[in-house]
Amino acid sequence: MKIGIFSTFMSPICTPEMIGNFARDAENIGLDSLWMGEHVVLFDKTEFPYPGSQDGKLPVPVGGGMLDTVATFGYLAACTKTLRFGTGITLLPQRNPIYTAKEFTTLDWLTQGRIDFGIGVGWCKEEVITCGYDFDTRGKRCDEMLQMFKLLWTEPVAEFHGEYYDLPACRMDPKPVQKPHIPIIVGGHSKAGFRRAAKFGSGWYGFQMDLEATAQVIVTLDDALAKEGRTRENFQLVITPPYGVSADMVKGYEDLGVDRLIVHLGSQKPERVAARLAELETLVAAAA
Repeated sequence: MKIGIFSTFMSPICTPEMIGNFARDAENIGLDSLWMGEHVVLFDKTEFPYPGSQDGKLPVPVGGGMLDTVATFGYLAACTKTLRFGTGITLLPQRNPIYTAKEFTTLDWLTQGRIDFGIGVGWCKEEVITCGYDFDTRGKRCDEMLQMFKLLWTEPVAEFHGEYYDLPACRMDPKPVQKPHIPIIVGGHSKAGFRRAAKFGSGWYGFQMDLEATAQVIVTLDDALAKEGRTRENFQLVITPPYGVSADMVKGYEDLGVDRLIVHLGSQKPERVAARLAELETLVAAAA
């Protein structure tokens, strides 16, 4: 099992120097990958609570903001040699599909195949609407986008005609370095999310999942894969556990069949980051 790190870098704490040094240090201690979340704008009040925290609010410091994933990965790719970069998650239904396909194939080409494309439909209604898209159709639009991405990333000439998107015959180059295309890691705990992962995904990403919840999800995921005539062979199970992870817990996730454990960085204050990296180095050793 491989160990990665999840950190949604926040300004003004995370300066270019800080995140560059962090990525190099993460690579040096043997971490497999660095994953970032995405939100382009934030709201003081939302109709639906944030599902990743107990109080339903995004843990953003006052006056701070989340760095863009694509721009940050482009910067960090130049700071590293082997570290992979994953989105946890890219909020597809609030993005332009053609630009998104182009951004990620370019990232994969520039990094020589170090990109994992974690995707989901998102929970923040206000953000989807602000980006200019309909919230209620986000699931169906996400499915069509994934179909288009696979065509754009693999076919010399891609063409797609769906309910929401119409792609005339066109070319997108460069193609991704990874074959057949960039791994698509689907997030989402709903029935539709599991179906989407089984139908379109190279894997499934679960966030804030303890051992018990992971074991329960595997049953549901295996059932969804079976309906698509698939198994977890050549399918990645990617899990971000709650913050406190011990070496024994690492073994527990491995025994369940987790392929990649993406642990939280936690505090991004410089004095805490160094101590956290030392802790993570012991988890890398436990998974070796």
